[in-house]
Amino acid sequence: MSSPTLSAVAKISFLSSDVVLDVAGAKVHSAFSPLLSTFHAYRSPKLISVLNGADLGLRISKLDKGIPLITVVLHAERDTLNRLIPALSSLAGTPLVINVAVNGDLSDVLPLRASVDFLIHSATAQLAHDNALLAARLARTERVVVLHVFQTDGRGSFKDIDELKVKPFLAAPKSQATNGTHANGHGGLETLDSFTDSTVQEDARILQYNEAALATLALVQRPILPFHYQETGSVKSTLITLGPTIPPDAIPGSTALLELSLVQPLPTQRLLSSIPSSVDHLIVLEQIHKWPAKWTPLYLDILSLIQTISGERRPQLSGGILGKLPTSSQEILAGVNHLLEDISSAPSRTDLVLGTLPTPSSEKAAQVPHIPKHESAYTKVLDHVFGDRLEVINSPSLVATKGEVATRPEYALGRVEAHIAERSALQSAVESLLGASREIELSQSLHTLLAKWLEVRSDGARGGKIGQEIIKEIEAQTIDHPSAQTILSLRHQFNATSQWIIGSDAWSYDLGSSGLHHAIASGLNVNLLILDNTPYTTRNAADPEKRKKDVGLYAMNYGNSYVSSVAIYSSYGQVLRTLMEADKFDGPSIVLAYLPYTSEDDSALNILKETKLAVDSGYWPLYRWNPSKSTAAESFSLDSEAIKADLQEFLDRQNHISQLVTSEPKLAAELVTSLGSKLAEARSQKATAAYDAMLSGLDGPPLTILYASDGGMAEKYAKKLVTRAKLRGITSTIQSMDSFSLEDLKLEEHVVFITSTAGQGEPPQNGRETFKAFNAAATRGDKLFTTLKFSVFGLGDSHYWPRAEDAHYYNKPGKDLDKRLEQLGGERIADLGLGDDQDADGPMTGYKVWEPLLWKALGVDNVQVTEAEPEPVTNEHIKIASNFLRGTIAEGLKDTSTGALAPSDGQLTKFHGIYEQDDRDIRDERKSQGLEPAYSFMIRVRMAGGVCTPQQWLDMDSIADEHGNGTFKLTTRQTFQFHGVIKKHLKPSIQAINKALLDTIAACGDVNRNVLVASLPSLSHLHEECYRFGSTLSDKLLPKTSAYHEIWLDKKMVAGEAIKDVEPMYGAYYLPRKFKIAVAIPPNNDVDVFANDVGFIAIANQNGRLIGFNVTAGGGMGVTHSNKKTYPRTGDVLGFCTTDRGHKVAESILTTQRDNGNRADRKNARLKYTIDRMGLDAFKAEVEKRQGFAFEPAKPFHFESNVDEFGWIKDAQGKYHFTCFIENGRVQDEPGKDFKTGLREIAKVHKGRFRLTANQHLIVSEVPESELSTIKGLLAQYRLDNVQFSGLRLSSSACVAFPTCGLAMAESERYLPVLIDKVEKICEENGLRNDSIVMRMTGCPNGCARPYIAEVAFVGKAPGSYLMLLGGGYYGQRLNKIYRENVTEPQILAILGPMIKRYALERQKGERFGDFVIRAGYISATTAGKHWYEGMGGEGEYREAGL
Repeated sequence: MSSPTLSAVAKISFLSSDVVLDVAGAKVHSAFSPLLSTFHAYRSPKLISVLNGADLGLRISKLDKGIPLITVVLHAERDTLNRLIPALSSLAGTPLVINVAVNGDLSDVLPLRASVDFLIHSATAQLAHDNALLAARLARTERVVVLHVFQTDGRGSFKDIDELKVKPFLAAPKSQATNGTHANGHGGLETLDSFTDSTVQEDARILQYNEAALATLALVQRPILPFHYQETGSVKSTLITLGPTIPPDAIPGSTALLELSLVQPLPTQRLLSSIPSSVDHLIVLEQIHKWPAKWTPLYLDILSLIQTISGERRPQLSGGILGKLPTSSQEILAGVNHLLEDISSAPSRTDLVLGTLPTPSSEKAAQVPHIPKHESAYTKVLDHVFGDRLEVINSPSLVATKGEVATRPEYALGRVEAHIAERSALQSAVESLLGASREIELSQSLHTLLAKWLEVRSDGARGGKIGQEIIKEIEAQTIDHPSAQTILSLRHQFNATSQWIIGSDAWSYDLGSSGLHHAIASGLNVNLLILDNTPYTTRNAADPEKRKKDVGLYAMNYGNSYVSSVAIYSSYGQVLRTLMEADKFDGPSIVLAYLPYTSEDDSALNILKETKLAVDSGYWPLYRWNPSKSTAAESFSLDSEAIKADLQEFLDRQNHISQLVTSEPKLAAELVTSLGSKLAEARSQKATAAYDAMLSGLDGPPLTILYASDGGMAEKYAKKLVTRAKLRGITSTIQSMDSFSLEDLKLEEHVVFITSTAGQGEPPQNGRETFKAFNAAATRGDKLFTTLKFSVFGLGDSHYWPRAEDAHYYNKPGKDLDKRLEQLGGERIADLGLGDDQDADGPMTGYKVWEPLLWKALGVDNVQVTEAEPEPVTNEHIKIASNFLRGTIAEGLKDTSTGALAPSDGQLTKFHGIYEQDDRDIRDERKSQGLEPAYSFMIRVRMAGGVCTPQQWLDMDSIADEHGNGTFKLTTRQTFQFHGVIKKHLKPSIQAINKALLDTIAACGDVNRNVLVASLPSLSHLHEECYRFGSTLSDKLLPKTSAYHEIWLDKKMVAGEAIKDVEPMYGAYYLPRKFKIAVAIPPNNDVDVFANDVGFIAIANQNGRLIGFNVTAGGGMGVTHSNKKTYPRTGDVLGFCTTDRGHKVAESILTTQRDNGNRADRKNARLKYTIDRMGLDAFKAEVEKRQGFAFEPAKPFHFESNVDEFGWIKDAQGKYHFTCFIENGRVQDEPGKDFKTGLREIAKVHKGRFRLTANQHLIVSEVPESELSTIKGLLAQYRLDNVQFSGLRLSSSACVAFPTCGLAMAESERYLPVLIDKVEKICEENGLRNDSIVMRMTGCPNGCARPYIAEVAFVGKAPGSYLMLLGGGYYGQRLNKIYRENVTEPQILAILGPMIKRYALERQKGERFGDFVIRAGYISATTAGKHWYEGMGGEGEYREAGL
């Protein structure tokens, strides 16, 4: 928590300045940063973050000379302030305030006094506030440099000023000030100035100070004085202090206190006129703990001043240090009395101390540099790669023993040189001892060891081990040879350490003083890891002059160094590869490591997003340069797609570019050429065509329709309006808002704006820049439009944010846009129209009211429309026109001008197991650069039952690395999912999957998708029977089209299309919506059988053999927020069928859905709605009619859980199975968790199979006794054997959501582990660490992680905002219900805290959390899907207000 003085100074700096430079310290982060980021003003200053080590003076000098006021805020640190001194003379005439926060010592600040125009000191919070205003006024009006020093622990609070008065106060003209001759006033008392030998000349700058002080006084209504003087009675001694304030009641009688505020220039005349002539002793106390000279600066100034007083009236002068004062006034008073006693016997002492001084030990401890927590990401990797071999040469831990010098570059390089010299001496000693082996009769064993060490001395592990044996041999023998003694003294050098110097990007501001130049030029075998913390989004603010040197290019030009650019949040594998290559390189290695953050409070998620922006844009390219490679072309390896221009120039200069293009296809012209120019050209052509069409209009006035839409609804209404306008003779053009420039909009006459609502009342993605431009223009008071006539139609959902206080979010973009356009000069021709999802006809209800008003305003309301309006294109049209799922996919794959496919093809590729996506973390940035989104594709494998061989696992691992983003996902459908596959890698990926004897057909789309089969390894016989059933069923329900093999596997149609495709089961339209099947084996419902369209619950006989299934139908998870026509549903049990009839049952249910599903409304097209519309009995009768037999009555069964059983299990056949915890199914390598590598190594030796669970975990299955120790060893080595997590974490699940899922509204996979960290603390506090509570999260309401049957669930509504659901059945038998419609993390924790505590105290034996919240009255039980909304919002006292 910040101190009042910091808050006061930060706020005044923000309000008064035009530019604020926030300087980070070496030992602490800037405490100003979080404060500055929270302030708001009408015209906020430009905030620039300056890293520690940057040349602050040069940074200031490069700013625009016309800036009215520049302010620097920083903490008092010697190196930072000392570097500023030489630059201050060149800053003369600059309106500059330097606010320096000191903590108990002015030693590092006072050396600047002679280099600035004014130095002002503040001891209290109120003084800090007032003097900050004074300093700002002084610097701005006089164009001078003001150093304002304030105590971070200053006493008291401060009275704030009205922020609207600050700018007028600064800009007010100067008044005529007088040079007053008193401070606090003495009436007629005689003062020291009456006895000066000559008139003391006051510095001319005092007049400037007086003027600013008077102006500040008028503003704050408090006296603004150069010093504060107080006395009691007849004064004999005066304390003159510079430092913390002393309470008035701590000053004894006959003693005065003068606390100095204006230090430079010293107000000499005022001082003399304030001290009574009765004073015979002056005591100067300064808060200076480390001063190199004998006399302190203020002491010398006062000494010089009293020399002007005649000898007989001149007071004695003593000096000393003002230390940390006690909190009690009585203790301070005792200290002052003791000090007065000391000077009574020795009047001229200069070693006085008031208060306590820091001890040397505490001082040293305080100087240990602070290491930001985020930077441990790289140090952990170093430790992971090198282990005991790692030696960080400039480790902060050395400060405790070596002092501050231990972290300096020159010291680190000196240590490296000393290490190399010792290592060389050890090698020479070993060679010398070997050479003298005959002379001194070395034993054969020692001779062998010495020779072997010379061979492997560069191998840290082996060399160290042999070295230990050498030492034992030498110590065991009596060897009279000097080399033996040398070896013993250098025994610590046997282990070949990997030496690293770690520095920040501040080093790159000055390559000389940082030691980088010396390290590179020296040729020493040393590794430097240089961290760059500049976030991509603040790169210009952080480095406006772009003075930071490119260390990588500098080192590459030098020619003798290994150079690499890495980013741990982009490619962990590249980091590992780089560190190992750098360690092996014989010479300097420079590793530039990207870690973008501004404070330790930044989340890992934000760092990830910043990293992706930087790498994708080419701002931070990933590369490796190894000059030791045999050819120039091999020296450079580009590990990211984008490369920045200056690096490309270097490669061109090296004449390597032709070879690089050959060896690195990523550098081919079509990839490095800006796609933005192509898009701009296409847009220009489109605009020209639209303009020509507009001129050809004959009837109504031309109309421009601009839309902003995320989900497509606003675009749909815009296209509808275009069609209806053309039918009325109006020439219409349509574009997204952001694709239409503001300059062009100024020239338009009739414009309609249609916008939907995103998040919490935010404009959609493709309209945000337009909204920003309008808001900025309105803030400036601009009138943009003189001819514009407009109307706005907004789409929203009045129930999306149901609380009364959130009602303003409803249709907020439309309402805001309507007001803003009028404010900017536009003329409204038709009132604002609002479409509400909650109306009977949805948004169409409001649209039907609004559209006639528009036609009337355009004068075409009487036009008779006889032509039928074209039917909108739907998925059903796309399917029937696709020629059995072909579309134009093959042609789209060949189009290199875009990374996307045609929208209709994007719907068809789902049937092939492919979803088009883009990286939403960098969507805005690419848009601002004129680039299309970073399109990529998700590929989902079809793998019934989640069973694969070790070789198939290795193949999937390889595909992820070669074609995807290096990771893959184990999904809730028991299969593999790849992300980040760009278009040109689609076909090679599909072919590689098929080569592994798997495929992707029907993994998505309106067909039966991957069939789930329970993964219970303990029931291996039953599982094998169910697996065969599920696998056969999956094949039977596959689409029969040959399009998949033609497009992806290059199989041609027979006889020139003479034989046509046919779909005997699906038909040309396929199904109305997706179709999911699961096979469950009681007592574990790990597949959530009731959440599927069709479920088969295995029924076994007494011998454990499968006899048939209880069949369920009608389950489904998808919902649309606030649309009560949509709801989740659990399946109903239809009855029992024998195993041999199961396939026929599934086919009959599928065809019943095919023929009766709702194809007019995809939101109501799932089987669950078909059953509720037909009625369960009618539906069952139709299925029985199609299958040709009736269901038998259902057999008894029971479920106990739907979570996985972790750890080792032995089955009846003596095989072992281990269930690994893979959080949210993401298989990747990260520091401390090399799961991807570990599973790859297991797959290389495993002889059994792998089973993916429907809860996103993995079973290493069928491990024989002979293989057990090997598998256990690998699991332990890669920490895959750790299942000691909380019951809550083990029972959790999340979908992918951001950044790749186009439907995501909030975070899920990346956020749920963070939330669980906090919720499991609540569980642990209440003794529930090991209790299973099923918690699930999805980023949107489509329900991929099956949230609606979890005991606790969160469904994304907007970034950081979720629907909260409670009361699901522990084994997936009951739906939960909406408890709160909008919760953020603090609200989640506030709700769950007392709820979990009560559960721990009041639960009944065996009672699960989902059952408890119903019994305790928090929520009512959901009895059926169509009744899901009944009782939402809680029950009784727990009901959400406003519902």
